[in-house]
Amino acid sequence: MSKFEIVLAEFKNPHDLLHAAQEVSKTGYKSFDTYSPFPIHGMDDAMNLKPSILGWIVLVGGSVGLIGGFAMQTFMSLDYKLIISGKPFASYPAFIPVTFELMVLISAFAAVFGMFALNKLPQHYHPIFKSKNFKKATSDGFFLGIDSNDDIYDQKKVKDILKNLNGFNVEVVEDDV
Repeated sequence: MSKFEIVLAEFKNPHDLLHAAQEVSKTGYKSFDTYSPFPIHGMDDAMNLKPSILGWIVLVGGSVGLIGGFAMQTFMSLDYKLIISGKPFASYPAFIPVTFELMVLISAFAAVFGMFALNKLPQHYHPIFKSKNFKKATSDGFFLGIDSNDDIYDQKKVKDILKNLNGFNVEVVEDDV
């Protein structure tokens, strides 16, 4: 069994957390995360996060809905040769409402399930949940955690860095993996 640990520090306000994330990122740490009760503007840049691929996932979902909607209606109009209201068999202008609705539906599902997959949700357990202080992250706590999966992780150095960045309640949360 190997040990997995996270050094967790609390910060007084969002500005301090943003500054700490910038400094931790500058020191070369990549496997860290910030936790706050609301989104903080500029945090993605401070953490050097790459842009999300969720937009591309939604585009693919919308394209599948668009192509699927047209293909389904074209097949149906050619397979069941009924002349309705004098329209031709493949009346593409009449296909637009159904195609649009399918495009929106499939792209919405792609957005929701893509977001769940990219955020690794639902996450019923994480070692950080063992921390008593971390319960404040949903109301008024601002936290930064660096985990032991980072290549340059050294517990003592990480604790010193977080304390020097005005982090308080610095604790090590351990878990057997």
